[in-house]
Amino acid sequence: MGQKISGFEKEISGCSLTGFICEDGKRINGEAIIRSIASMNERSNGLGGGFAAYGIYPEMKDFYALHILYEDREAKEEAERILNESLLIELKDKIPTRKTKRITRPPLLMRYFVGMDENRLFELETSEEDYIVHIVMKINTEVKGAYVFSSGKNMGTFKAVGFPDEVGKFYRLEEYEGYLWIAHGRFPTNTPGWWGGAHPFTLLDFSVVHNGEISSYGINRRYLEMFGYQCTLMTDTEVMAYLFDLLLRRHHLPIEIACKVLAPPTWEEIDRGDGHMELIKALRIVYGSALVNGPFSILLAHKNGLIGLNDRIKLRPLIAARKGETLYMASEEAGIREICSSPDRVWAPKAGEPVIGWLREGHLSEFESSRARIPDREESKPMYSVPGVC
Repeated sequence: MGQKISGFEKEISGCSLTGFICEDGKRINGEAIIRSIASMNERSNGLGGGFAAYGIYPEMKDFYALHILYEDREAKEEAERILNESLLIELKDKIPTRKTKRITRPPLLMRYFVGMDENRLFELETSEEDYIVHIVMKINTEVKGAYVFSSGKNMGTFKAVGFPDEVGKFYRLEEYEGYLWIAHGRFPTNTPGWWGGAHPFTLLDFSVVHNGEISSYGINRRYLEMFGYQCTLMTDTEVMAYLFDLLLRRHHLPIEIACKVLAPPTWEEIDRGDGHMELIKALRIVYGSALVNGPFSILLAHKNGLIGLNDRIKLRPLIAARKGETLYMASEEAGIREICSSPDRVWAPKAGEPVIGWLREGHLSEFESSRARIPDREESKPMYSVPGVC
């Protein structure tokens, strides 16, 4: 029984997460991910559910898809003023939804497919990704009643207050097809249930769902603020999304190394290790303020893959499975078997060791194809050297 707090039961080991990636690029509709997360409804309490899906906007894949919620018309007018001044809007419309019994009085939900003026980027001496991040942060911090909750290309985040299966029906996710899906059922511990606070948390094409409680939130947040990130939601999952953006996109660390930054071995393990630990020691020195303390399991999705990671002593559940070209991960094995009754392999990932699924090389984005080594499925990977670190 959880501790009674603020009118609801506090159960810090709650929350459900699930996800899968079709590594051959096959796109399937959202019915499967809804069934998977619904099988774990007892891990959430109806105060938040959400999904992220990749490959769902193939006809608009060259444009950033901004999903924005508005609490009132004034917020919409102010946010659209910023968008019109800063970006080229190719298409805007309401996010399709349907009425449901339990999700009532939703905010205004809009989506915008946007590009940008190359001359403006040249004048500002910035990349298009950094520019989009700037616009997202500007709206989220300066426009009261507006919140950009999805900002990647050919992907989208869909979240609300409600049980996750209700959220999936509300957003008509069975009408979308994607090669990668993640989902979350929320059991909030420190923040109230509201639409923007549901998972996933996203920035550009990175999306994170999280089960746990991060005790290092304060130092992680201050560290991110040094690089221009603004944490507006007072939640640890937002911090996780921004840390991955910093380490992977801006610092160009391989995913395996970024995971070692967030969940490294303890100093005791490092001190008794061999020469292999020199890189880990250097990472802890350089990125000490990015270390994530506390119990957690997360799924990180991006346009080219899916990553599952536990804290370094595995205080939250995470199960993985594989069936052919599809990699599954979930809080419980039941969430996997609901949609894959006979997996080829099922295993419990080790503490602090990532499980990584990649799109096969022919499906990778041009950027990733040019710079990334494609690991072999989820097997152990060799360590990398990090330029400027060791």
